[in-house]
Amino acid sequence: MSHSDQIHRYLFENYAVRGELVTVSETWQEIIKDHDYPQPVQQLLAELLVATSLLTATLKFDGDITVQLQGDGPLTLAVINGTNNQQMRGVARMQGDIAPGSSLKQMVGKGYLVITITPSQGERYQGVVGLEGDTLAACLEDYFMRSEQLPTRLYIHSRSDEQNAGAGGILLQVLPAQDADSNDFDHLATLTSTLKTDELLDLSARDVLWRLYHQEEVTVYDPHPISFHCSCSRERCEEVLRTLPAEEVDQILQEDGKIDMHCDYCGSHYIYDAVDIAALRNDAAESGSERTH
Repeated sequence: MSHSDQIHRYLFENYAVRGELVTVSETWQEIIKDHDYPQPVQQLLAELLVATSLLTATLKFDGDITVQLQGDGPLTLAVINGTNNQQMRGVARMQGDIAPGSSLKQMVGKGYLVITITPSQGERYQGVVGLEGDTLAACLEDYFMRSEQLPTRLYIHSRSDEQNAGAGGILLQVLPAQDADSNDFDHLATLTSTLKTDELLDLSARDVLWRLYHQEEVTVYDPHPISFHCSCSRERCEEVLRTLPAEEVDQILQEDGKIDMHCDYCGSHYIYDAVDIAALRNDAAESGSERTH
């Protein structure tokens, strides 16, 4: 794993404000490598990846966050899913041509930002806001003000240079249940806004933070790696197949000779022929018989 695919958490000693700094390169490349996405879609997925990593780091429990954009434009869906262990995957779906240099609104059209938080134990939460801002960062700041009433600033940068492609970002947020002076928060936000893309992506995290906040007292915690990981598996596919009507499965086998279950996230194919399906049904029958005795 590249040293760039990491997230650093930090706290200001004299302010009730916390920060996170993330950079990604290899993880982003893994997400887009098997897809023929136009450049603007690749860039948007990079920004979504950064945003999801930053939001996932706020989780205080085992679980995951899904950040997705849905709209009526040529880009109908862009989604990144991340776990509390910073394992990421993502995909985009299109229904029309996307011109080079297209903006967020030109791609998504009239749309929504949907954030879904799914703890391993406990209830699922979903927040939805309209895409009012011109950038993903602005839309996410709007989400935080509406749903959590926490002053939050996000700074997201990406670079498409083939030799040094990457993305990164910083999140600043007032600590929950603590009153931070708005002037203090604005002061830190102003410092952070001076960050340049090349600084964020080319310097170490500690050098970046030193450049931004060298007159402040900042505690920087050990980084956590970010990686690409898809949770698809043959076992999960079999669970889905067991829920389908037998007639539907038999019809697909008759027409195609096999069932090809394709994962949009990682491009994996799980192939089942008639022998595989018969074995699945036999296993299901045997386990059902065991439960009745």
